[in-house]
Order: sequence, then structure tokens, then C-alpha cells
Amino acid sequence: MRNASEVSSAPRLEPKMEPGTFFYKCGPRKGQLNSGWRLGTNLRRAGGPWPASPFLWAFGKVLSGALCPRGLLHPEAGTTGRSAGRREKGRGRGHQAGGHWGTAGRSAGRREKGRGRRTPGQGTPGRRTLGDNGTRARCDPRAAPLRGRCCPSRELKTRNFSGSGGHFSLREGEFVHDDVWAIVNNPDVRPGAPLRWGIFTNDFWGKGMAENTSHKSYRPLCVLTFKLNIFLTGMNPFYFHAVNVILHCLVTLVLMYTCDKTVFKNRGLAFVTALLFAVHPIHTEAVAGIVGRADVLACLLFLLAFLSYNRSLDQGCAGECFPPTASPFFLLLSLFLGTCAMLVKETGITVFGVCLVYDLFSLSHKQDKSYLTASSNRNFLLTMRPFLKRAVLVISYVIVVLYFRLWIMGGSMPLFSEQDNPASFSPYLLTRFLTYSYLLAFNVWLLLAPVTLCYDWQVGSIPLVETIWDMRNLATVLLAVVMALLSLHCLAAFKRLEHKEVLVGLLFLVFPFIPASNLFFRVGFVVAERVLYMPSMGYCILFVHGLSKLCTWLNRCGATTLLVSTVLLLLLFSWKTVKQNEIWLSRESLFRSGVQTLPHNAKVHYNYANFLKDQGRNKEAIYHYRTALKLYPRHASALNNLGTLTRDTAEAKMYYQRALQLHPQHNRALFNLGNLLKSQEKKEEAITLLKDSIKYGPEFADAYSSLASLLAEQGRFKEAEEIYQAGIKNCPDSSDLHNNYGVFLVDSGFPEKAVAHYQQAIKLSPSHHVAMVNLGRLYRSLGENSMAEEWYKRALQVAHKAEILSPLGALYYNTGRYEEALQIYREAAALEPSQRELRLALAQVLAVMGQMKEAEKMTNHIVSEDTGCLECYRLLSAIYSKQESHDKALDAIDKALQLKPKDPKVTSELFFTKGNQLRERNLLDKAFESYKAAIELNPDQAQAWMNMGGIQHIKGNYVSARAYYEKALQLVPDSKLLKENLAKLDRLEKRLQEVREKDQT
Repeated sequence: MRNASEVSSAPRLEPKMEPGTFFYKCGPRKGQLNSGWRLGTNLRRAGGPWPASPFLWAFGKVLSGALCPRGLLHPEAGTTGRSAGRREKGRGRGHQAGGHWGTAGRSAGRREKGRGRRTPGQGTPGRRTLGDNGTRARCDPRAAPLRGRCCPSRELKTRNFSGSGGHFSLREGEFVHDDVWAIVNNPDVRPGAPLRWGIFTNDFWGKGMAENTSHKSYRPLCVLTFKLNIFLTGMNPFYFHAVNVILHCLVTLVLMYTCDKTVFKNRGLAFVTALLFAVHPIHTEAVAGIVGRADVLACLLFLLAFLSYNRSLDQGCAGECFPPTASPFFLLLSLFLGTCAMLVKETGITVFGVCLVYDLFSLSHKQDKSYLTASSNRNFLLTMRPFLKRAVLVISYVIVVLYFRLWIMGGSMPLFSEQDNPASFSPYLLTRFLTYSYLLAFNVWLLLAPVTLCYDWQVGSIPLVETIWDMRNLATVLLAVVMALLSLHCLAAFKRLEHKEVLVGLLFLVFPFIPASNLFFRVGFVVAERVLYMPSMGYCILFVHGLSKLCTWLNRCGATTLLVSTVLLLLLFSWKTVKQNEIWLSRESLFRSGVQTLPHNAKVHYNYANFLKDQGRNKEAIYHYRTALKLYPRHASALNNLGTLTRDTAEAKMYYQRALQLHPQHNRALFNLGNLLKSQEKKEEAITLLKDSIKYGPEFADAYSSLASLLAEQGRFKEAEEIYQAGIKNCPDSSDLHNNYGVFLVDSGFPEKAVAHYQQAIKLSPSHHVAMVNLGRLYRSLGENSMAEEWYKRALQVAHKAEILSPLGALYYNTGRYEEALQIYREAAALEPSQRELRLALAQVLAVMGQMKEAEKMTNHIVSEDTGCLECYRLLSAIYSKQESHDKALDAIDKALQLKPKDPKVTSELFFTKGNQLRERNLLDKAFESYKAAIELNPDQAQAWMNMGGIQHIKGNYVSARAYYEKALQLVPDSKLLKENLAKLDRLEKRLQEVREKDQT
């Protein structure tokens, strides 16, 4: 049985070629062989640049040996037959019969025991090794391979370098695009989330599989790898990317092994296939995007399952039409690995179809396939019995697995929108058929020429094919013709007992792509580059097989040109891969590249606008939102987000209403419109909209918080409590919701319960500094200053912000730690120099510490910026009072009163302060009037009552003084000063009484 690469020819021998022999003419000559060594050397001698020569020399040696093995370069050259090159004990010599390597007879090249030397012109054994010509021609599949001079470990090292080199720039990558939803926002994955059964009941994004909003992508094993990443290395994106690159290298190694052992049975061709796979730019999304791990890991398990299936068969059992199952263990292992591949990504299940078809058409090796003829139909089932047993087992198992898959989905398919897959929503069958068919050709074109690559191909990226006169149908027809020819070639090769490189290439190309083809069900994308990761294996196999065949048909000059072109193609692919990796380094570069690559794609404009909005670049965001709406006017989310950016409430309301007209159940638009109406005091309408937002988005935590706070403002605390509890039930992993509920409990008088929710918020989100600050304030209100200080400092470790420094400074100030308070406030004011409150607090600390000039200067500077700063005037009054500048103090208070504060208590405090300043100037009557104005605004102002009593006391109106003292004593019954004043008043009245009695006597 000949190898598939063998051809029949008359026996010829080639004279021995010595190193350093050069040929400058193109075209085949006797004794010439365009080996890789000569390719590199000739290029160098021809004047090629020296720095490139070592690479071309080394790579050309492997590539030319793989694609143009000896005996195949010249059309007249032949290869050995079945028995050529067999060895026996002893020493033997070959015979010289011509100028080319040719086929030897049964005894050609036999050796006796000892070392066999070759003479010039000596023939080689028919069984050649990789060291001889870059290929091994196997005659008997049971024969053990011989070791060649080319060390396999060097091939592996070269492949590892080239395979990982293209993706090495990902070391500085971050979570981008779908990574945010699959990892950062996934409740099953993110840090702090316990390892729970939900991983096996939720979809890839953390939603329940039975929910209507679920994507129905059941990939628990991939989710577990994310969880393991976080457990070992935290949320550092570097290690997520590193795992993806390592998996890509493993896939490439296993693919090379598969091609060597199963497809080409040739290390050189397997190496070139793996090299092409390693550097192909179409893999960038799968390797650079962390969610692409599903495709990469599923591909690895796919190959392992395929190898295990082949390992389970007795392929060395000659004379059988179909080999029996030699190892049930490896057959079961294949089923297990295929199931794991499916649990990593749905396309993994296609490996079972690949195995069965490969088993049916490729693993039979009986010389006489008489069972294919009609005369032997009675023996058909008998001859196929081993295959039928395996097929029944595999098909039955697949049915069970698919039933489980449908059951876990809740018996329903995922729901997609028109912008996800426009063709599937077309009412015309012809449009759907033509578009789906063209998309097949488009995906093949991406494999052949990955020039235009984009992270998202939705919403107008590829216009629908609506008529048979569309020129794009030519690409569809061309693809159909090529696939038909390849299929016919497979059938012809099957009958000729040749190797099945084309068959394996087609199986690897077609089967993994079937789930993404819209053939059986609607998919949620138009084109997705990452789904081509698995099918690209088949493309690489077909490409290298085609190069090998083409090389055999060309003369020496043509073969050299082909090899150089292949090297340039691989270099070009590597360059493109590096450039694509740079795009995937950050959200900004990724989304900006989408706008540059597909400016007619509304989705990429929408995504880029979202990024710009997050960065505060609102004008640019508005431009891209409007561009998205021009390209796709029915984009409800773009309308909603545009409404959040406009400052005109009427315009914002119009955008929200338009979004709801297009999508009445758009929970974000309902939420935003509800909040807008809430700000307009249309609270009942706002409540209705917020309830609808919760109804259509039960996992939208912000809607619960907004509705509950609105109900609490109306005094409907019981309803607010119910809303918060419902929100925590439906959104147990929302740290913001727990924090807001804690605030509500504090305001409702249940601080002890609030502690638990603040702590839960911090547990869910260890960097939630707002919850830490709130917890610190709660402990401060409970008098636990040490705990409050601890939580403030923990918050500062997470985020060194002025809003955290401020309450810590207040804690130090109120506990008499003025030096520390001064340091904290200075630091906070340096971080936020525009914050008036921080500078005012700093001035207050300076005043308390006696640094009056600096405090006065800072306060006056604030007043110069904002003449309506009420607290500034109060502080200036206090500063001037300490400096005994009572006129300035009175002037500051009068300016504060001119601002007419809305809070009566504040006005009462101002009148009280004014009364104090007037009293210091001994203007008792005016002071009394100020105190009187203070108690009219705030009757609970005990000090004003007492000071009024004091003025009357001084003026000798003891009855009035006693009345004022007693009123103050009712408000502050424990006041020692009041009791002392009353005691003094008693003594005075007693003395007066004694004087009166003496006068009467």
C-alpha cells in the first residue's frame, strides 16, 4: 500500500550532492534538488540581505523539505513502492541506475549487519526520514517511525516561539468588550462570589438558563477556568491573557501532532500547518479576548477527543473493512472529552460527527473494498459491524447529551434582536437563503485573506443579499463549486485507498462551523471571528496540502517562488496578528478600531460612544450616538443613552419616549424617564415607570434603589422596605443595592441592621469605598470612634479621595485631635482645591488652633469666589470675635442675614450670634431684640432664653429674668449655669426682701 504522496516511476538514482554546490539556472536538471539548505544559500549568494538569510535558510530547509520532498520536484521523479527500502541484517549497497532518486526494487538498499555507507550515486532506502528530505513515506501503518536528523524538539521550540510571539503584546491587556460582562460583572465569577451550584445552572454571563433574557450559552467548564484564574491570581488581566496564550500554544502543538499522526503522517507538513495556524490573524479575537477562551479550550478538547477516538481503534488489523474497537477506554475517553468540549462551548459537540465520518470514510484499509459493490450487499452489515457498533454508541450518547442541553435551556431558544442577525428577521425566504449562503463564502474569505477584521459585524456591516442578481452571489457559487470538487476528490481518494488529507480538512472546516451557520437555529451574530478558530484547522490542513501538491507540479524555479511566497505570507500573517493584538489592548483602542474599520456599522459607533460617555467626553459621545442612529434609526439603546447626555430635559424626555416607542419594554429607558419625572415632581408617574422598569428588568438593581428612595421621600416607608427586600432577593450580588438599603435603615432608625448590609456590600465588592465610608459614619454616630477610624482608613487604602479624607478629618476635629485633622484637611484640599467645603473646614481647624490670620485669609478668599457663602460669614464672625473685632463680626453676621437662609433654625442661630456680639459691645437692648428674634424662629433655643434672662437680670427686671431662666431650664434641665443664675437671682431677691422689710420697720 503506497503513501498518498507516492507516484509510480522508473527506478532512478541521484548522484550525491556535496554542501556548497550551487545552481543558478531555473528549471530541473539531473542531480539538482531544490532543498531548503540550497534555497537559503542561493538567496544569500544571489545578493539577498544577510539579516534575513539565516531565517530563510532555517525556515526554507523545513518548508521546502515539507512541501517539495525529494522525488516530487521533477515530474519524472518517483518514490518507492511497498517493499522498497526494507532492511535486513547485514551490510548492503544500493545500485546506480540514473540521475534522480527513484523507486527501488524489493531488495534495493538492503543493509547487512553493521554500518552501511553510501557511495556517490548510491540510492537511498525507499523508507526515508525527515532528516533525508523532510518527509516520511510510510508503507505499513504498523511500522515504527525512524528518527531523522532533524530534531523534533527544535521544531517544537520554533513553533512555541512563533505561536506565542504574535500574542505576547497581550501582557498589558485589560478586560474589554464581552470580558466585562463574562468576568467583571458575572455574579458567578467576580471576586467574593462563592463557588456555588449556580455555575452549572446559569449561562455564560451569569443569568439563569431558564430566563427569557438568557443567552442560553451553557459553558460551565469555561466559567470554572475564569473562577480558577481569580482564585489563583486575582483580577489581574495579565494572567487571564497568559492562560489564553498558553492554551493557544497547546492547541497548535496538538494540531501538529494530529497532522503528523493522522493527516499527513509527515512532520514537515504538520509543522507548516501548525505554524500557519499559530500566526493566523483570524485567531486574534479568540486569543486576545478573554471570553475567546471558550473557543480555544473547546478546540483543544476537540482535538484530544478526535485523537482518543482514533487511539481506540485497532488500525493495524489488516484484512478488516472496518477496524474493531481495540480500547474501550479510549473510546469512552473520547466521549468524555467531547462532552467537556461541549461544556466549554457548544461547537465542541461536533467532534462526534467528525469522528464518525472519519471512521466511515478513512479508517478502512482493506485492499479489496468489495463491500461497496452490489454483489456483496448481503455481507454489508457484517463487514460494517465494528463501525455500526461505535456509531450506535456515539449517536445514542449524542442524543442523550442534546436532550440534557435542551432541558437545561428550559426548552426554549435564545431571543435575539434584529440588529444581532438582520437576515434571520427578513420575511423573505430567498433573502435569508442568499444571505446565509453568502455569509459562508464571506467566512471562507476571512480565512483566506484576513485583511478586514473587526470585533463586531452586526447592524449593517454586511448588507442583505436580496436578489439573485446581486454580484456577491458569484462568491457563493464559487464556494459551492470548490466544495463540490473537494467532495468529489474525497470520494475518488476513498476508492483509490489514498490518504484523506482533503477529507480531514473538510471535516475540520465544515463540522465545527455548522452551529454558527444558521442552518438549524438562529444565531446572535452576523459574523464572529472567534467562531472560526476551530474551522481554521481545516483551512490550514487544506492550504498546506494544496501547497504540497502544487509544489510537485512546478519546476524548480516555480517551487522556489512558491516557497518564498509562503514565507512572505506567514510573515504577513504574523505582522497582522501583532497589529490586531495591539487593538485588543484596551477598550478605547478596540472600539476606535471598529469605527475606523467598519464606519457603516451602527453597533461599533454605539460601543465607542458608550466608552466616550464613561470617559466624560460627552460631545464626542453624542456625535457617535447620532451617527449610530443615522445608520440604524431603530437603535433604542442609542436613543436612551443620548437622552442621558443632553442637558435639556425636554429633549431628554423626547429621546426616552422615542426609545420606548421602539422598545416598550426597554427597562433602562423606563428607569431614566422615571427619574426625570421624579425630578419634575411628577412622582406618581415616576413610580409607575420605575415599577415597569423593575417588571421588565427584574435584575436591574438601580431601579429598586430609585423607586425605594422615592417612596421613602413620600413617607411610604413600608413600601420602600418591601422594594428593597425584593431587590435584594432578585439582585443578591448588587453591592450598591446593599449599600443603599443600609442608608435607608440608618434613616429609619435601625443602625444595627444597616451594619450587616454595609458589610455585605463590602464583601461583594471589596473596593466599595462608599460602603466603607458609610459604615465608618455609622460607627461614628454610635460612638465607636476607633471602628469609624478603621473603616475610613480602609476606604483610603482602596481610593485616596477627598470625599474619604473629609469625614476622617471631621472625626479628628470632633474628638479634639486638631493636629491630625489639620493634616488630613490640608491633604484633602490639595486633592480637590476647587471644593469650597474642604477649604472652609480647613479654615475652621486653623481658627480653632489659633492660626487666625491664615484662617481669615483663606475664608476671605472663598468669599471672593462666592459671595453667597453663608458659612464663610459665620466663620469670619467667629474669627473677628476672637480677635475682639466686634464691629467686623457684626458686619459679617449682617451679611449672612442678608442672604436670607431658608432654614429657620439657621436664621435663628445667626440672630443668636448677632445678639452675642451686641452684648459684647454692651448694647443690651439690641442684643435682647436679637435673642428675641432667635427664639421666635426657634423656640427651643435654650441659650437665647437664658441670655434674655441674663439681660433682664442685669437690668434688674428679676421677675422677667426668672421667667426666662425657668423657660430655658425646661429645655435644658441639667444646665448648671442656669441653676447658678437662678440661685444668684434667689439671693438677690432675698436681699431685696430683707432690705424692704428693714425699710418698713
